[in-house]
Amino acid sequence: MTTGLPRRLEDYALLGDNNTAALVHRDGSVDWLCVPRFDSPAVFAALLGTVDNGRWLIFSAETPREHTRRYRGDTLILETDITTSSGKVRVIDFMVPGDPRHPSLVRIVLGLEGRVEMTTDIRFRFNYGEVAPWVRNLDDTMVATSGSDCLALRAPVAFHHRGYETVARFEVAAGDRIPFVLTWCPSNESLPPTLDPEAALADTEAHWTTWSSRLTYTGTYRNAVVRSLLTLKALSYEPTGGIIAAATTSLPEQVGGSRNWDYRFSWLRDASITLGALRHCGYVAEAESWRLWLLRATAGDPTKVQIMYGVGGERLIPETELDWLAGYAGSSPVRIGNAAARQMQLDVYGEVIMALELARESGLDPDEEAWDLQCSLLSAVEQLWREPDNGLWEIRGAPRHFVNSKILAWVAVDRMIRAVERHGLPGPVDSWRSLRSQIRADILEHGYDPTRNTFVQAYGGTEVDASLLVIPLVGFLPVDDPRVQGTITAIENDLLDDHGLVRRYRTDDSGRSVDGLVGREGSFLACSFWLADTYVLAGRLAEATLLFERLLELGSDLGLFAEEYDTTNNVLVGNFPQAFTHGSVIHTALLISEGVAPEMSMGRWLGHATRNQSMSTGQCAAAATVPS
Repeated sequence: MTTGLPRRLEDYALLGDNNTAALVHRDGSVDWLCVPRFDSPAVFAALLGTVDNGRWLIFSAETPREHTRRYRGDTLILETDITTSSGKVRVIDFMVPGDPRHPSLVRIVLGLEGRVEMTTDIRFRFNYGEVAPWVRNLDDTMVATSGSDCLALRAPVAFHHRGYETVARFEVAAGDRIPFVLTWCPSNESLPPTLDPEAALADTEAHWTTWSSRLTYTGTYRNAVVRSLLTLKALSYEPTGGIIAAATTSLPEQVGGSRNWDYRFSWLRDASITLGALRHCGYVAEAESWRLWLLRATAGDPTKVQIMYGVGGERLIPETELDWLAGYAGSSPVRIGNAAARQMQLDVYGEVIMALELARESGLDPDEEAWDLQCSLLSAVEQLWREPDNGLWEIRGAPRHFVNSKILAWVAVDRMIRAVERHGLPGPVDSWRSLRSQIRADILEHGYDPTRNTFVQAYGGTEVDASLLVIPLVGFLPVDDPRVQGTITAIENDLLDDHGLVRRYRTDDSGRSVDGLVGREGSFLACSFWLADTYVLAGRLAEATLLFERLLELGSDLGLFAEEYDTTNNVLVGNFPQAFTHGSVIHTALLISEGVAPEMSMGRWLGHATRNQSMSTGQCAAAATVPS
C-alpha cells in the first residue's frame, strides 16, 4: 500500500437492500453497517475507527495466492473468489430487499476446488462502535443484544467467544455451501423467523436483475451507467421514497483533516439530481415515490423548507461528535447528524422546482399538490432571493450572495413560467416574467467581473467557483457567450489541479478559505463531470470524452465513486459511494454518447429534451439555450 492509508475506499464494495447499506472490504471484512435504517447507529463501525469498533470478517485462514471480486451481473450481489495452495472458494455477499423491519445480511461460502480452511471473526459493537453487547446462544442462533437493538446470527459452524470477539474456523470442500445470515430486530420483540439463504439469494438476484433490465440506455458507457444507477437505487429508502446523499458519515475530504460530515440524509438537491438520472433512464416509479416524499417532507411554510431531511422526512438532524471513534485514517472529529440542515440555501428552491418540472415533462401523472408546492416554493424565492445564503457548498461562515444561488433562483422562476406556457397551469406569469428579469439583471450587474471576463463566486469577490459551470447547463446564458467562455477559462486556470480535475473553490491551510475551515480538500468529482458537460455543449467533444473516460478510471474496480479524489495519494476521499458523483456519471455518459439536448442543473436533464443520435454538438448547445 503506497498511499499510507490503512483502508482505501476503492477497496470497499456496497451492499444494500433499499433500507440501509453495508460496506465490505476486499479482504472480506464488513466494516460499516447501520441498522435498521441508513441513519441508524452503526453496529459495525471499523471504517471510522479500528476493528474493535465492530466488524465481521470472513476470509481464508491462509494467505491467498489470488483473490478477485465482482458484482454478479447487473446486481448488488458481491462475489469474491479466493485461491489458496489448497483450493478455491467463493464468498457471496448480499443484503435482502423487502423487509425494512428485519434487514438481513447474508454471506454464503461456496467451495469451488479442493479444501480451504476459512476463518470468521465477528465483533458486534452497537452505538457506532461504543458498546460491546450481551452475546449468547439460543438454540441454533447467536444473539447479540444492547438497548433497543438485537442481532441474530445463524450459521452451521461452531463459534466460540474470545473476549469480546466471536470467532470460528471451518473447512469448505468443493461443492459445499456454508451460509451465514445476520438479521436485525428490535430487542423487545421475538427473534425473526429463519431466513432461507439460498431462496434469498435467488430472490435478490431476480430483484436486481429485473430492476436493471428497465434501463433504456444502450450506449457505449452502459456498464458505467448501470452500475451508477444501481448505486443510486441502493441509496434510496424504499418505505418513504427518500434518497440519501451517501451511505457513510465522516469520511474526510482530506485525510487527517476535519472536513468530515454526515451524508446519510436526503438533500433536496442531491435527491433531485438522482431523480433526474433515474427518470432519464426509464425509472418512473422512483420519480413518483420521490415526489410523494417531497410533498410530505416540505409541507408547511415554504420559507421553512430545509436543504435536507431524514429519510422519513424528519426535520431535526442535530450534529454530534463521537469522541470514542478515531476517524477514518485518524481523521477527526467523527460527526453524526448535520447542522447544515438549518442553513438557508437559495439554490434548493430552483433544484426542487426543476425536479418537479422534470416529472411533469416526463409524463408523470399530473399532481395538483405538486403544482401548489411549486407555487409555494416560488413565493419563498420572491421573498428570499435578495438575501445572502450559505450556498451550494454549505459554507459555515458568514452568508454571502453566491452567484450559483442567484442563478438557481432565476431558474426557479424560469421553469415556473415554462410550466404555465407549456402546460396551461395557472399562475401570475407576467409578474413572474418581471421577477425573472430582475434576478437576471442583478446577476449580470453584481456577479460578473468585466476585468477578468468571468462570473465570480459571490458578489463583490474576484474568486471563481466550479458551480459557475452550471450557467450554460441550466440555460441562463448560451455556452458560446463570451462571458461564459471567459468563466470556463477562469475555472480551468484557477481550479484545475495538476491532473486536470476540478476543485470546487480554492482552499488552503490558513483558515482564510471561503468556508472558514483549515485544510484543503480533494478535487470534486461532480465538478469535473460538469466541465466535461460544458465541453460537449461548446463543441469540444474530443476533450469532453477524454476527460470523461479519465474520470471513469478514477472509480473503483467495481465502478463506485466517492465525493472527491486526492491526486496526491491517488485515492478516493469523502463520503462513499456518493449519489452526487454517480448522478453526474450518468448524465455525462448520456450527453456524450447520445447527443441529447440537455437543460441541466448540476448535470441533470430536464425531461423535454429529445434524443437524437445524429444531433450535432452545435445543435445541443443551441437546444440548451433558454432565452430570458
